[in-house]
Amino acid sequence: MAIGEFYDVVIDCPDPAALAEFYRWLVGGEVVDADAGWVSLRTANGRRLSFQRVEDFTPPRWPGQEVPQQIHVDVAVSDLDASEAQVLEFGATKLHDHHPACRVYADPAGHPFCLVVV
Repeated sequence: MAIGEFYDVVIDCPDPAALAEFYRWLVGGEVVDADAGWVSLRTANGRRLSFQRVEDFTPPRWPGQEVPQQIHVDVAVSDLDASEAQVLEFGATKLHDHHPACRVYADPAGHPFCLVVV
């Protein structure tokens, strides 16, 4: 049984509004959430794509790994405490509580992901 359901892909960038506008042009959709450091699009098929401001952003250099790709996955859950216990049991590491409805973890290989209550 799954802990939650896929909710969002989040892309680091220097200017969330500008990058959201580019992707809105590319894949369509509407802005559903925005502030100075975050913009989210919801596409016509209900998918979500978000953009997160990172100060001193360095773009990835693909295919090399000098500066790896910079995204993370958000997983929607109904109970943060219960879900946290499960992801920790499966090998995740808690990284940060930065919002009452969101907690950040690293997967067993070190990739960040978030559990969010939506």
